[in-house]
Amino acid sequence: MIEVKGLTLTYPSGKGVFDLDFRVEEGALMGYLGPNGAGKTTTIRALLGFMDPDRGSCSIGGHDCTREASEIQKTLGYIPGEITFLEDMGGDEFLRFMSEMRGTRDNAMQKRLLEMFELDPKGKIRKFSKGMKQKLAIVTALMHDPEVLILDEPTSGLDPLMQNRFLEVLAEEKAKGKTILMSSHIFEEVEKICDNVLIIKDGRIVKQADVQTLKDSQRKGFSIRCAEAPELGKLLTQGGFEATLVDKDRLEVTVTGENIDSLIKTCARFKVLAFDGRNQSLEDIFMQYYGKEGR
Repeated sequence: MIEVKGLTLTYPSGKGVFDLDFRVEEGALMGYLGPNGAGKTTTIRALLGFMDPDRGSCSIGGHDCTREASEIQKTLGYIPGEITFLEDMGGDEFLRFMSEMRGTRDNAMQKRLLEMFELDPKGKIRKFSKGMKQKLAIVTALMHDPEVLILDEPTSGLDPLMQNRFLEVLAEEKAKGKTILMSSHIFEEVEKICDNVLIIKDGRIVKQADVQTLKDSQRKGFSIRCAEAPELGKLLTQGGFEATLVDKDRLEVTVTGENIDSLIKTCARFKVLAFDGRNQSLEDIFMQYYGKEGR
């Protein structure tokens, strides 16, 4: 449903996106990860037809995003990362304006969304809080039942309750067969709701995989307290483990699933005082591609 081929779009500063290739299949929910300035919003601007690529192409539903942007808009829902409204309009007035512009005849979805997000759209938008504006953007993006959703940090400004409510709505839309591309910094959201993940760094895609594959490739970290920690650490390092002495009696060890048995057998040769583990999160995987600079 969404296809990007060799997309390159460069700013005068030299930054931008370079040779992007990816697809979002119909009915899939793709997470798009990367810090500010990595190229997520630039990609989305090209998909919306707001910026013309230097080379390459992108299409939605078989329509070219540059030449047929107006056709794409008919079946698209979009939440921008930086929301700008007609501030002197009332919220209810803005919703009417958008419905008329799109030719939407059934407002049942709009009413349901307003109730779900506990939003009273009356009053000037300029007086709305950040959270209220985000809710208004969500309602605007979804109320015409679009086939494709492109969401740039959609839960920004929402409290935890409303974030969860938004994920519920997104799960419902996905179940209907909607195609969704969602940029996010919140890794728990991506792990919970997305089928696939793209990780972008410095304008280039450095990882593309389904979420389950990423989870299956997770490494496991262990904190091991041992009276002979330096000796244990040396033995583990010789055995190919990543072992770091963080205190005189504590080691941090990272292993893949298949090596856990070997780790336990090695530790059994010493007097272990504590043995605690944690799974690597999607954020940890993300940070493998960014390191300290990305933080």
